[in-house]
Amino acid sequence: MRKIAVALSKGGVGKTTTAVNLAAGLADAGRRVLLVDLDTQDQAARMLGVDPAAGIAELVAGDLPADDALFPAREKLTLLAGGSSLAGLKRIISRKDFGGERTVSDALTPLDDRFDYVVIDTAPGWDTLAINALFYVDEILTPVALEVLAVQGLLDFARNVQSIQRYHDRLTLRYVLPTFMDRRVKKSGEILAQLEESFGDRVCAPIRYNVRLSEAPGYGQTIFEYAPRSSGAEDYAALTERILYHE
Repeated sequence: MRKIAVALSKGGVGKTTTAVNLAAGLADAGRRVLLVDLDTQDQAARMLGVDPAAGIAELVAGDLPADDALFPAREKLTLLAGGSSLAGLKRIISRKDFGGERTVSDALTPLDDRFDYVVIDTAPGWDTLAINALFYVDEILTPVALEVLAVQGLLDFARNVQSIQRYHDRLTLRYVLPTFMDRRVKKSGEILAQLEESFGDRVCAPIRYNVRLSEAPGYGQTIFEYAPRSSGAEDYAALTERILYHE
């Protein structure tokens, strides 16, 4: 059973797009997948075209049992939705005298035997929910837009991760995923080279800029459903395969 957080403190790098399409790709490959949305914007549900009545906040708070909070979004793909109720979850965590960083882990761990993969979509920033996600997972996949200051932002995030690793030594920043790759732009190639120099074989094949990736959420579909022959589908299929085979 593998637990992966899609995380970076910076926004606008394709975290939710990556989390949703990776989860869908793993489910299409026959794996039992739980997608957890720890973002108040609730984008994962919208991208999948579903509208769950409850989600991760209600599960953690004990308002609902797991079977009522889990939402079957696709065959073999289950969603624990995010949304505005996560603000209340943050308050619950902040009121704890100790162990607040493991609040989400305590709620999700009993579900581990139901799934082969858990993929967590995190919000931008370094808040209590992001920290909770990292105390639960063992692996981090970090999307990085190929733009100026991308490498510095990733290095800053990696240093924050080290502060968690002192208490959770299984946690690894395992994958760095370049996003919005445009081979017509010289700077994209230069930044990709910087990432490869700093992070070596942890750098995945880039996700190329593809308008279909931005269109698919408007139809409530994954890239594999909306444009299965697009470069976006090809790139996320390659990412899925890499993760499936532990490369």
